[in-house]
Amino acid sequence: MEFRALTAESWPDLERVFASRARRDDSCWCQRFRTHSAPDNRSALRAEVETLAVPVGLVGYLDDKPVGWTRVQPRTLLPGVTGNRAVRSLLDDDPDAWWVTCFVVRRAWRGAGVGVALLEAAVEWARVHGGSVLDGHPVDVAALKAAPSPSAVFTGTAAMFARAGFVEVGRTFPSRPVMRKRLRADGAVT
Repeated sequence: MEFRALTAESWPDLERVFASRARRDDSCWCQRFRTHSAPDNRSALRAEVETLAVPVGLVGYLDDKPVGWTRVQPRTLLPGVTGNRAVRSLLDDDPDAWWVTCFVVRRAWRGAGVGVALLEAAVEWARVHGGSVLDGHPVDVAALKAAPSPSAVFTGTAAMFARAGFVEVGRTFPSRPVMRKRLRADGAVT
């Protein structure tokens, strides 16, 4: 797989990954952990893409076709993460910590390792941009009573994070671990 930062020029590729959801402005558009004053989530993400110095995520390609997306950025830019008491109780105030918020994989490529590949690319993206750790809040599917729908695991799965070398730092709910990967040897975060 190849991974490219989401830019205004690659926006149509993100729309291909989002498939039918791309036609709906009120779809999530990876704004779950953000706050904005834009008229809709699509406009909010588009504005971020056009204004932030460091792109907010990566598009994954197979044979030059866009097949997946992940949002990854400094944790301090995500009020839905930093303002969540349960999550915050498991974290310290590391200003260099990054967070991976979501994954979207096109239906035809689900179950083929695209999510893990996106997560591994997110690790490198955060590391290159000065991240000390990369955290996420995936779903532990094994702890659920019923099989989740694909939209219920938009934050990834615990198994996926474990395959990418993340370790659990605690849980906010029996099926919701916070998982971390250290990005720098000098990082004080454990």
